[in-house]
Amino acid sequence: MYKKYYFNFKEFNNDYLLTNDFGFNIFLPKRFFAKLIKNENLPFKVLNELELKKFVYFDTDEDFVKYNYDKLIEYKSYLNESTCLHIFVVSKNCNYSCLYCQAGKLNNKRDCLMDLNIAKKAVDVALETTAKNVSFEFQGGEPLTNFEIIRQIVNYSKERNSGLADEQKKNITYNIVSNLSLLNNEIINFISENNIYVCTSIDGNRELQNLNRPYPKNDSYDATTKNLKKLQKQKINVSALLTTTRYSLKRYKSIVDEYVSLNLDRISIRPLTNLGKANVNWSEIGYTAEEFVNFYKNALDYIIKINKKGYRLVEGMASIFLSKIINNEDPNYMELRSPCGAAFGQLAYYYDGNVFTCDEGRMLFEMGDSKFLLGNVTKDSRDAIINSSFASEVCKASCLECSHVCHSCVYMPYCGTCPVLNYSNTNQLTPYSKSDFRCKINMGILDTLFWYIKNDKNALKIFYTWI
Repeated sequence: MYKKYYFNFKEFNNDYLLTNDFGFNIFLPKRFFAKLIKNENLPFKVLNELELKKFVYFDTDEDFVKYNYDKLIEYKSYLNESTCLHIFVVSKNCNYSCLYCQAGKLNNKRDCLMDLNIAKKAVDVALETTAKNVSFEFQGGEPLTNFEIIRQIVNYSKERNSGLADEQKKNITYNIVSNLSLLNNEIINFISENNIYVCTSIDGNRELQNLNRPYPKNDSYDATTKNLKKLQKQKINVSALLTTTRYSLKRYKSIVDEYVSLNLDRISIRPLTNLGKANVNWSEIGYTAEEFVNFYKNALDYIIKINKKGYRLVEGMASIFLSKIINNEDPNYMELRSPCGAAFGQLAYYYDGNVFTCDEGRMLFEMGDSKFLLGNVTKDSRDAIINSSFASEVCKASCLECSHVCHSCVYMPYCGTCPVLNYSNTNQLTPYSKSDFRCKINMGILDTLFWYIKNDKNALKIFYTWI
C-alpha cells in the first residue's frame, strides 16, 4: 500500500487541488480524494500520477527522503545563491509627480544625488557577493536625473569585474527603471553600447497615464511613449510595468489595447504598494483586494483573447506563477519566494550610501521609519550588512513554511510575503492573516490561473508560450 507525503489542498469547484513542497500540483475528483485520505485503492493512472508528483510513495520513509532530497534542493536552489539583485537608488529627485510614488520632487540639492565615492563603495560591496549572475538595477526618483553616475557605475563595475580572478568574475546585467522623459541620443547610445535593459511605466492611454503620472507643465504620456519608440527603433530591450489605481479598474480593455498599440509584448499588472504617496492618497486611488482581483481577471481574460487572435502579449505576474506551477521552476522573483529576497537575494543602496534589505525597505525609510536599514557602504562591510541580526530576522519571518498563516495554504509553494508591508500594517514582520491585502490578491490571481489550467486547454497552450 502507498504512503502519503505531506500536501496541502483546497476544494476547487467539483474537485480538490493538491500541492506539495516540491511545487507539484494535481486536481483530484472528490471521490478519488476521499480514497486518498482513507488510503484506499485508486485507479492505476491516478496513483501513477500521484507517485510521479510525489504525493504518494512506496519506498521506506528513509529511501523517499534519500531519493528526493536533491529535488527539493533544486526547487529551492535560490537559497544556494548569494545576493544577486543590487538596486542603486542613484537619485531621490524626480520630474514626475506620480500619485502613488514614494520619491521627492525634483530639486537641485546635491545631497539627493549619489556621488562617485558612494557609487564606487556600493559597487565594491555588490561585487563581493559569491553569486555568479548578478543584476545592477538603477532606480530613483528618476535615475536619469543622475545619468552621469549611472555611466560611472557601469564603467567602474566592468573595470573592477575584469580585475577579479576567473572564479570570482560575475556575469553582470544592467537595468534602468525610468520614466524615459530625460532620454537623449547620448543616453540611448550608452544604453545600446552596454546592452542595458530598460523598464518604464505605462499605466494606460494618454488620459490615464497623465492622471496617474502627472508631469508638471508637460504631457507625461507623450514624454514616455515618444522615447519608448526611440528605444524600440534602436532594438533596445525595453519593457513596461502597469501600476493599477482606482482610475484603472474600469479601463482594462483600453490599458491592454495601449500595450498592443505600442508593440509591447509584455504587461505586468501590479497592485498598489501601500507606502509613500500611495498611502497618503489611498482614499483617492486605492481599492479593495477584491476590486483588484476582479480587474486582474477581466484584464487577463482579455489578454488571453488577444493571444488567441495571434498577438503574443505576456502577463508578467502570471508568467512568474506559471513557471512554478507548470514548469516546476522558481524564477527567483524576490517578492514571490520563501524566504523573500530581502538582504539575501537583494540589497538596495540609497543615494547617501545607506543600505536597505530591499526597495520596499527604503520606501518605508522615505516615510520616516528606518527599521529595514542595514548599514552604510561608507562604514560597513558587506559581511556586517548581510550578517546583521535583523537581516536574519527578516529572512526567518518570510519563511512561509514556518508561518501559522501560510504553512497550510494550498498556494504556499508558489507564493511569498513581504515583511516590509507586514510591518507597515501591523508592526510585525510575519504574515498575520489570510484577509491581508496582498495575500488575498495573490490567492485571487492563483485561483484565476488554476481555473484556466483546469478548464481552458487553449489558454493552457498560451500559458506554455509565456514560460
